[in-house]
Amino acid sequence: MVTGEEVRAARDAKLDELHERLAGAVERLVSGDNWRRALEFGARFRSRSFGNTLLIFVQHLDAFEQGRVPVSEPSYVAGYKQWQMLGRQVERGQAGYQILAPVTGRFASSTPQDGESWRRLGQYEKPKPGEAVRSRLVGARPAYVWDVSQTTGDPIPERPAPRLLEGEAPAGLWDGLSGLIESEGFAVLRVEHEGMIRGANGLTDFRARTVAVRSNMEPAAQVKTLAHELAHVKLHGPENANAVRHRGIGEVEAESVALMIGAAHGMDTSSYSVSYVSGWAGAVKDKGPAEVVQATGERVRKAAGVILDALPTVQIGAGDPPGLVRDAQRLDRAERGPSAADLARSARPPESAVRSL
Repeated sequence: MVTGEEVRAARDAKLDELHERLAGAVERLVSGDNWRRALEFGARFRSRSFGNTLLIFVQHLDAFEQGRVPVSEPSYVAGYKQWQMLGRQVERGQAGYQILAPVTGRFASSTPQDGESWRRLGQYEKPKPGEAVRSRLVGARPAYVWDVSQTTGDPIPERPAPRLLEGEAPAGLWDGLSGLIESEGFAVLRVEHEGMIRGANGLTDFRARTVAVRSNMEPAAQVKTLAHELAHVKLHGPENANAVRHRGIGEVEAESVALMIGAAHGMDTSSYSVSYVSGWAGAVKDKGPAEVVQATGERVRKAAGVILDALPTVQIGAGDPPGLVRDAQRLDRAERGPSAADLARSARPPESAVRSL
């Protein structure tokens, strides 16, 4: 008979294996081109955490190299029972891809404003009268998903996908991004040339509350720059308590968000200038490069996801099979990756205007 201790030991061993695999995947991302490719893939699987996206990618690639799946990249993934709900069945012999699933606990407090007052409730324990109850992430456990290529059954309907000519901007994307920037209290300006904005493609000025983009670029480049500036507005304002204060990280975050937004709209991302990652990743005190890359990737995924969800544009899917309905808020909370809030918390950037790539 298997004891509870043996079950926990087996689970912990699987978790250790998953973390090692994830660390290996992240280590391979310390060059600009690999980072770009990872974010392109992440744009197609943005419904899942950055870490789980990487785990799915590397395990699917292994399956492809072993001849178990016909294509090198997954398209839609879901759990065993979720595929059954959609009229499809995992093929016999197809191993699932391990991901990190949440383990949550219930906590109660009679004084919720006091962070030290929360106590964890037992499995069947009820809160005392007047106590507030909240669920919190307390750990992780291994779970499994399968790509559609590992299943058979009812056909998967195709979502409409944007198709762009070279240099063309996706329909409605400039207006959508402008509206999101304006909702943050910034004015969006088009200027004639880069000389008007310190030689940059775009400029976010937090003091003047303006975002400027030079108009002597192709429409696609203009909208990519506007997405970059919106990322600065969302992530790097002086009033943002969670803003990363390392200038290099901030620029890579903004360009990475722009890349994910572009990829989600079918834009060619080969010209995106995501900087070499290992230099800034190795410069953050008390954090290893892989740890910084993973934390930054999760910040980028969440910021891009919030922006994409707010845009009324035609986009590629987010990795879930069409017809699968999930509680997006619960999923985001449950699959939250390592927080970047404890990254470098130094002084504010030396200038209030952010000059962009």
